[in-house]
Amino acid sequence: MQSRILWVLSALALGAILPTQAAINARLARAVGNPVYSAFISFAVGTVALLAYLLATRQLNLQSIRPAENPWWIWTGGLLGTFFVAGIVILMPRLGVLFAFSLVIAGQMIASILFDQFGWLGVAVREISWGKAAGVLLLVAGVVLVRKY
Repeated sequence: MQSRILWVLSALALGAILPTQAAINARLARAVGNPVYSAFISFAVGTVALLAYLLATRQLNLQSIRPAENPWWIWTGGLLGTFFVAGIVILMPRLGVLFAFSLVIAGQMIASILFDQFGWLGVAVREISWGKAAGVLLLVAGVVLVRKY
């Protein structure tokens, strides 16, 4: 039970990183004058940090990369990340942190329930229940309340 609580707290902490990252990158965008350049700098710093970690822990293994043995789309995660980071840097100053991330979370929940239901991109199928559907609808209702008030 304790490990489950630790995983839940870790997930909450990761969730808190997203608006922090968005605020930092929005400020960087103002400093450099361009949200896409800001996203580029963010990813460059992250790439250098990951490379340093892999080298320091001796986990860098270029032989493990086998593009021909895997579907083409597994290489697009970083590309999607760049769209997210650049997009949130553009949206957050216009919508505010709370409304922007309310919409992000609602979008994540809608997509997640569809991925679970249909097993898209190889994830395990977990059928939608009325409770899960109600939870997603309540999140969407929360977005409406955040926008209205």
